[in-house]
This record gives sequence, C-alpha cells and structure tokens, in this order.
Amino acid sequence: MTKETIFGRETEIQILDNLWKSSEAEFLAIYGRRRVGKTYLIREYFLKKKCVYFEITGQKDASPQEQRENFSKILSKAFFNNLPLRTPSSWKAAFELLTKEIDKIPKSQHVVLFFDELPWLATKRSGMLQALDYYWNRFWSRRSKLMVVVCGSAASWMLDNLINAKGGLHNRLTKTILLKPYNLKGVQQFLGYRNIHLNHKQILDLYMVFGGIPHYLKQVEKGKSALQIINKVCFEADGLLYDEFDRLFRSLFSNAEDSLAIIKAISKFQYGISREDLIKSTGISSGGTLNKRLGELESAGFIQSYVPYGYKIKNHYYRVIDEYCYFYLRWIEPFKKQGIGASKEYWQTKGKTGAAITWAGYAFENICFKHIDQIRKALELQAISCEIGSWKFTPLKGSKDSGAQIDLLFDREDGIISLCEIKYSEKPFVLDKAEAKNIINKMEVFEKNVPIKKQTLVALITTIGLKPSIWSEELIQNVVTLEDLLKF
Repeated sequence: MTKETIFGRETEIQILDNLWKSSEAEFLAIYGRRRVGKTYLIREYFLKKKCVYFEITGQKDASPQEQRENFSKILSKAFFNNLPLRTPSSWKAAFELLTKEIDKIPKSQHVVLFFDELPWLATKRSGMLQALDYYWNRFWSRRSKLMVVVCGSAASWMLDNLINAKGGLHNRLTKTILLKPYNLKGVQQFLGYRNIHLNHKQILDLYMVFGGIPHYLKQVEKGKSALQIINKVCFEADGLLYDEFDRLFRSLFSNAEDSLAIIKAISKFQYGISREDLIKSTGISSGGTLNKRLGELESAGFIQSYVPYGYKIKNHYYRVIDEYCYFYLRWIEPFKKQGIGASKEYWQTKGKTGAAITWAGYAFENICFKHIDQIRKALELQAISCEIGSWKFTPLKGSKDSGAQIDLLFDREDGIISLCEIKYSEKPFVLDKAEAKNIINKMEVFEKNVPIKKQTLVALITTIGLKPSIWSEELIQNVVTLEDLLKF
C-alpha cells in the first residue's frame, strides 16, 4: 500500500517524515484510544520504507517468560531464518541478542524497532522498561538512522510510565504522538477510499455511533444506509459493537469495575456531572483512587473534564465524549438487558423516534466540540482570541429566576460573545415562536448573570441549515452547517 492509504493523519506523517530524515537516533512514543489506528499508522509508514523493521507486540496477561518466548520467535524470523532460539532469561539478555544483530547491519541502513502494546510487555517486575532504558541509553541512541517506537492503548500507563514520568525513559523520548480519532472529514476520506460514498448526513449519523475509529468504520458496508449499518453492527449478536464495550474496558483498565461505574454514572447526565455529584452517585470516595480512575478515562478519550464558563477553576465537571460508549450505554446495553434478541429492524424503527432524536442532539453537540476549529473558521474567528466553553445557570430553589443552558459560546476579545445554539435536525431547522422565546430567555439570563458586559450575538449550528422565518431574521446572526464541519 502507498502512503495515501493513511487518511487524516497529515500532522503525524509530517512528524514521522522528520524523524525518518533525522541524522540521529530517535525514540518515539505513540499513544491513543484502542482501535484508533496506532499500529496501522506505524506499519503502513515503515513497511514501505527501505529499512530493517523489527516488531514485537505485547500479549495481554502473558507472563514475562511468555513475552520473551514471543520475542525469541520474532527475533529468529527476522535474523536467523526461523531457526529455534533459546528463550532469553531476561529482557536484558533479549536486548543483548537484538543489539548484536543490529551491530551487523550497515550503518547506512535504517533500523526501526517497534514495541507494540508496551504496557502488556512491561509488566511489574518484568524488568523490561529498565532494560529498554539501559539499551537505548548505552547502545541504540548512539547509532544514527535507528528509531525505537513504543506504542500503547492504555494511555494512562503510557503517560505515567513514559511521557510524564519523572525519571527513566521520560528523558529518552525525542517525540510523542497522541493519535486521535478521525474528524468528520477524515471519516469521509476513509470511507471514500473504500468506495463507500455517503452524503454528509449519513456520515454524521454513522459518526454519532462509531466516532472516528477506523476499526469500527471498517464495518460500514457499501450500498447500505446508516440506519441499516448501525442496526447490524450494534444490535445483532454477531455485530462487532454488540459486545465491544466490556472487551474494551477490560483490555485497558486493571480496575475495570470502578471505571465502568464512573462512566455509567457520568453518562446519565447529558450536560455533565460535577465532581461532587459524581462522588455521591458512585460511592467512590474523593482522593487518589477517584483521581486516578478519572485520569485513566480521560486519557483514554472516553470522558472529558471541563470547567463551565464563568465557574471557578476548582469546579470540574465531566461528560462522556466517546461516541460509541455513550451510544452503548444509552441504547445497546438496555436492548441487551431486555432480552429481545437479535432484531433485523430494531434501529430502523427506534432511530427515528423522539428518544433517538434527543440522543442525537447530545451526540451532535459533542461532535461540534470536537470540531471547534471548523466552527471558528465558519464564523471567521481564526484571528480573534476567544475563550471557548459552555454555560449553565440553575436558579436557587424557591427563586422566580429562569434557568438557562448555553451549548457553546465564544467570548471574543473584539467585544462580542457569540452564543451558539446547536440543533440536530433531519431537515432544515425552523425557528418558530417557541424556539425564539427560548433563545431570547437564554440571552436575557446570560446577560443578567454574567458580569462581563459585551454584545451578545446568536449563531446557529445545525445539520442541514436554517429555513428563514421572521424569528430567525431577527435573532440568528450566523449559521454553521454540517457542510462547514466537513470542509477542513
């Protein structure tokens, strides 16, 4: 395959190009959510290069002895024509064998050592990390055109033990890559390469369930609608995403039960839950354990912590931002609990109900937060410094004041605050009298309770666009559509 098969990874390709051209040894750490395409990116990039490529993948729950047995077999295949080799007694001995073979390679030739799923290789008391540190520092770092690449899906482990670690390999890394899911444009390119050409709305409907995860998107079949695809992949017993949720969590987290309890609690609150309420909901006491679990979930890309606009910095809220996780908890898990069994029509009927439209509204809002750069460009705010966030006002009990929720706002240094209404709609959105009154109320509550006195303008972010009305002409200053989100 050619480099063109790696879609939506222009920044990462540029980093790899720079490392490849380097005259020194390089040590790269790549991390990100499971199934996001980390291994694919490294293999596709280096297997088309002229280099000696050595790859070992960690085996989940295998002993250090079993991991070294795997290493021995790969080493034999790479350098000894598959002749049986004795299993090294330690990782230090394993890297000594590898180093001897590297030394036989001409200095003019590139060498790439790829340690995939490093957290499964470098378990406690395995000595693997210490050996890797020693051989990089003592031997490999001195050789030009040698690159060590370490990769892991357990993002929190990668951060704790490598990227943010105070000692050891932290000081050895020359570059890190956080590989994120595709954006909407990347999904369109990915499907297009597979000769699957869907309109923007169909792509959005798939994205709200699969996110930008390449492995999930491979399940998309040509000639089928988003409703049909989602039904087959998520609600039929042999569908990839029918049982993916538990597998995903148990492969990433050693304390999966706590992590599951936390994400399930957060998912019940559409607009986020405060840390205080999360503690009450889960029964997990505030402190190191909760902080660690929340950090793990956030680094894995499942949740996001944020401070609502105008709140003090200590008031952290949490929301589920992984599309598949939220869809699973909202739809697939209840479906399985009901014991309905595989249904050929389940999502085709449910996908158009009021409950599904409500879920889609939240999912679309999350997607908009992941496409802030595209929204800024559509609003022509690239050159204007902005504070970006959401805002909520809840009146005290017994108060006659109205509450209000602002989906997204841009507090601009040019004296304007853009209040964004995010609306998922199956057709051009119609701003009727009731919706107009709701927006006017939000503006009034916001202006009354926010001390910053700037002019407020309303922007609408919607799927298909806006159908003009007397109310929209008066209230809506800008319209951002799904087409804008897919432009960049």
